[in-house]
Amino acid sequence: MAVSREGLDQIYRRYNSRKWVHPDPLEFLYGYGDPLDCEIVGLVASSLAYGRVLQILKSVRFVLEKMGPSPRDFLSSQKEADLLEIFSGFKHRFTTDEELVTLLLGVRRVVDRFGSLHACFRRGYLPEHATVLPALSLFVNELSHRCKGGGNSLLPRPEKKSACKRFHLYLRWMVRRDGVDPGVWDDIPAHKLIVPLDTHMHRMGVHLNFTQRCAADLRTAVEVTRGFQTICPEDPVRYDFALTRMGMRGQIPLGAFSEGP
Repeated sequence: MAVSREGLDQIYRRYNSRKWVHPDPLEFLYGYGDPLDCEIVGLVASSLAYGRVLQILKSVRFVLEKMGPSPRDFLSSQKEADLLEIFSGFKHRFTTDEELVTLLLGVRRVVDRFGSLHACFRRGYLPEHATVLPALSLFVNELSHRCKGGGNSLLPRPEKKSACKRFHLYLRWMVRRDGVDPGVWDDIPAHKLIVPLDTHMHRMGVHLNFTQRCAADLRTAVEVTRGFQTICPEDPVRYDFALTRMGMRGQIPLGAFSEGP
């Protein structure tokens, strides 16, 4: 199907607004003015963004309420034993309390070493990189330091060909700045981002002939991103929020993207 930027921009103008955010874990970020807190909140919220949306919101809210008004200060003041006690019994689908604490300890270690999550991610980024993937690999490796080779449902690795949907969602929130995305990291270019490939965006990528692959893996995410780059090379993730909102509501008309005769 031929794709019209004008058609996509119409969808963007209609749906890319905070009034459409709820229910979405992104809404939690709006309550934090300090970027050093916001980036931690964003990582927690995006990491738990799988499963039923109401359960996602419940789980994220539980964690953030325990962390108080400044998650950064909270993590700097807690020992590992304290975190294990505070989050004892936490469960979000496949994610256990120990996996959550491992992530939080990884965040604390990264902040201690680099000064912020942003600084750690920036350490792995070079302008000549075609995408954010090399920086993301370093970032995940630093966060996964305590995993010691084991798996963690909150720490998928791009080098294992995972689509890393939740990490790419996090990067969309951190890098882009518009009416929806807060964009607290200002030195990573939006055109290097990769589409967070969930069910809706995968279906959309097939619908728009950006990919014909059935597997929702990294290769498919890159193919869908390249498709959107042909429409909006400076910001291929621009339409992610609006299109997923329409898809979730079953409101995407078949002719929405047509360039016409």
